[in-house]
Amino acid sequence: MDMDKLVSLCKRRGFIFPSSEIYGGINGFWDYGPLGVELKRNIKDAWWHDNVHMRDDMVGLDCSIIMHPRVWEASGHVGGFSDPMVDCKDCKGRFRADQVAVVCLHAGQDFADSKREQRFWFSALGDSQQAVAEANGKDYKKAEAKLATHPNGSAARTFYPISASLGQPEYADFPCPTCKKQGTLTEPRAFNLMFESHAGAIADEANKVYLRPETAQGIFANYKNVVDTGRVKTPFGIAQVGKSFRNEINPRNFTFRSREFEQMEIEFFCHPSEAAQWYKYWRDTRFQWYVDHGLRSDKLRLRDHDPDELAFYSKATADIEYSFPFGISELEGIAHRGDYDLSQHQKFSGKDLSYFDEERKERYVPHVIEPSAGADRATLAFLCEAYVEDEVGGEARTVLKFHPRFAPIKAAVFPLVKKDGMPELAEKIYRDLKRQFNVFYDEKGAIGRRYRRQDEAGTPFCLTVDGQSLTDGTITIRDRDTCRQWRIASSGAVQALRDLLEGQPIPSGE
Repeated sequence: MDMDKLVSLCKRRGFIFPSSEIYGGINGFWDYGPLGVELKRNIKDAWWHDNVHMRDDMVGLDCSIIMHPRVWEASGHVGGFSDPMVDCKDCKGRFRADQVAVVCLHAGQDFADSKREQRFWFSALGDSQQAVAEANGKDYKKAEAKLATHPNGSAARTFYPISASLGQPEYADFPCPTCKKQGTLTEPRAFNLMFESHAGAIADEANKVYLRPETAQGIFANYKNVVDTGRVKTPFGIAQVGKSFRNEINPRNFTFRSREFEQMEIEFFCHPSEAAQWYKYWRDTRFQWYVDHGLRSDKLRLRDHDPDELAFYSKATADIEYSFPFGISELEGIAHRGDYDLSQHQKFSGKDLSYFDEERKERYVPHVIEPSAGADRATLAFLCEAYVEDEVGGEARTVLKFHPRFAPIKAAVFPLVKKDGMPELAEKIYRDLKRQFNVFYDEKGAIGRRYRRQDEAGTPFCLTVDGQSLTDGTITIRDRDTCRQWRIASSGAVQALRDLLEGQPIPSGE
């Protein structure tokens, strides 16, 4: 699938627009149009329904975007949520240090003797274990071949020597990735990824606050409130869908890496002895959710983190990854976080966040399993998966084959022509359907052209009123994916559409 074609379709049909486009746009921010907002809302609603409404062990929250700054000290974001950056003194470009000089191999250096340097040089390249193993075996040709295809850019594909004594890159020797000049790069400096603001009349350090970089901390900060008021017992989960903000240095790949994004997160609290079991449950359950909603298994994978990838507090982590046109990237992470988060907030707040288990007669700090999904990334993945170019009756078409649950418009209603009472009957059917579904009415243009417009919008079904409808009270239903058509009684349109959206088999057609 050509990513440029998808981006063009999203703009043309009103799925996604560049933010503030009339002023030239702003990098890393996107607006969802009339179809896009419905698609993304349907994904979020399906996630909420399946993970909250359909479970007895889950409740929800909607926490504020701006929280007490001590929250971010406890979570480690204030002290550690930063990327080392280098600046070009000539073109004024700013780049992540690990993307300017991700790999520097010295022919005489034994990388097996320096685990720290292995992690430094290879961690940003994704498949670190394979690259490190090849470097350890002194098979530099294999290492180079592996890293040459990495999407971090041309600078990451070139091998530069490092100082054998210091074990650090000499950035002044690297060319700028933009202007290609050498000797213009500064030494790395920490760059905090949180957006800062001020709460109050005076913009000083005492009033500094942050836009949240993740939704999880709002759940941890409210854990005691939920336990005290929600009549919950472990194991139980708290779910939240909401906006987060990260001052990404290099937003890229359409909506995949943005500065404003939406998360769908669960923090599942359980007894330490049961945490490994619940980790496996959520790891497998969340993967299957994407499969059930149309992401093909050959494009989807569940990747367990290697031990050297894990955060120091993590017991286990797995990523659900999808093969986008720009490469395999993460949709959702499932992490066994132990008791780290609650213990940190207990320490920084001075509040007792332990849980007394009435059945076990035991007090403990629960362990946490965290399935954390990106709503924007999921939306992009479902768009990529749905995009198809095929032919119908010898005519090329572009169609978005969304799962019916996610389709922005569930059905479109057409009168075949604008006369003989057809618009009036079509309008009545449309009004009946609209009480329960998001549907669309269109009477302009040839019927084939109207079908094509709905195919591009991803509408699963089209209902057409024709001359026969006026004599026998039947209408035609057309299926988006197969283009099959069959007739039903117009009086049964609402129930017929409900059955189809719930998965009733499509008739073989006429």
